[in-house]
Amino acid sequence: MDNRVTRRGVMKGGLALASGAAAASVFGPSTKAWAAGKLEIFSWWTSGGEAAALETLTSAYLKTFPGTELINATVAGGGGSNALPVLQARLSGGNPPDSWQTISGRALLDTYADPGFAEDITDLYESEGWIDKIPPAVLDLVRKNGRYYGVNTGAHRSNEVWFNKKLLAKNGIEIGDTLSFDQFFAAAEKLKTAGVNALAVGDNGIWANQRMFENTFNGVLGYDQTQKLWKGELAFNAPEMKEAMKIHLRMLEFQNPDHSALSWDQAVGKVINGTSAFNMMGDWAYGEFVKAGAKDGVDFGWVSHPGTDDIFIIVTDCFTVAKGAPNAVEARNWLRAIGSAEAQLAFSLKKGAVAPRLDIDKSKLPPYLQWSYHKFATNKFTGSSVNGEQVPASFVQASTDALTSFVVTKNVDRFADALKAAQDATKS
Repeated sequence: MDNRVTRRGVMKGGLALASGAAAASVFGPSTKAWAAGKLEIFSWWTSGGEAAALETLTSAYLKTFPGTELINATVAGGGGSNALPVLQARLSGGNPPDSWQTISGRALLDTYADPGFAEDITDLYESEGWIDKIPPAVLDLVRKNGRYYGVNTGAHRSNEVWFNKKLLAKNGIEIGDTLSFDQFFAAAEKLKTAGVNALAVGDNGIWANQRMFENTFNGVLGYDQTQKLWKGELAFNAPEMKEAMKIHLRMLEFQNPDHSALSWDQAVGKVINGTSAFNMMGDWAYGEFVKAGAKDGVDFGWVSHPGTDDIFIIVTDCFTVAKGAPNAVEARNWLRAIGSAEAQLAFSLKKGAVAPRLDIDKSKLPPYLQWSYHKFATNKFTGSSVNGEQVPASFVQASTDALTSFVVTKNVDRFADALKAAQDATKS
């Protein structure tokens, strides 16, 4: 584990008190004067854009609760690939961090709420007035049987295609309001002929490849058929799914040769620096563009993954309070801070996620987030299977193993049958 950032707020004689007036200015009457202590938060946000976004949350907390020794326990690895085993070992060993980042939905509720690792924080939702400020579909991702177990920091749209506008213009390629599979392949062929790498992929964590495949099968199936897939009414080895697998393989023909050596954010970097044209990744990629100083709609553009313009494949991160947290008061104050409208807007601007709260100042959103917020308001929501939001952990692992084999063997029938077996296993 990399406890790489230890921050302290303003200290007076080793003790700090948050005045009732200062606290109430952000959180209302539920926050009282309070003696500083210690707080450990655990996450996998270590890339440039992720770290900058996390900094907005820690700053919001320390501004209102100064003097706390804030231990930022981070474990590098996109999608929590390295962090989650470390976290599980700590929870099982009775050594929990006070609060940890996780994906909402089944990843939170099945893995942490049901076994009793995450504390019920329903009282915070009631005292802070959050329930009326967040869409019910987003609340459902942290709610079970009417009780709440996490505070969402942002709602990511994972089905985006990012591109270097100047590189495409140099090669006579223009992207409109939507992008079809045929249009993508035509552009990719043109770029290949010109000696330009079309598709930047960084899948040293295979989840990045899974993300592309999930976006593709959503685009091939469409919303209604995808819902049948999740309900078990459409089999993973159906002809439509096999078509999506073939399209995925064709896309990978245009990826960079060093893809397996790169992380997801390094792949985004290839689009930023103009050595690749496209990247297919959720809008946490936006934070990397911002960190690099790239300008929305000038240096880079975006469009929905082919076939998904009316779909919002939602990936929400949340923070919990550990049951039996060593510093429970500080952990609950942490959730109060990151659940505020001010903190969620600041986080959104750095991370690229839509703020779950409906009462943020939308006039401060840059072009991409204006576009994404419109999608959030008008698209049909579907959860992601890559991080376990839509499916149980057993399916995530089985599909990960199957895709890892598929990108090597390129055997569509074997891949389809492996996913069908994983689908059947979730029914038993």
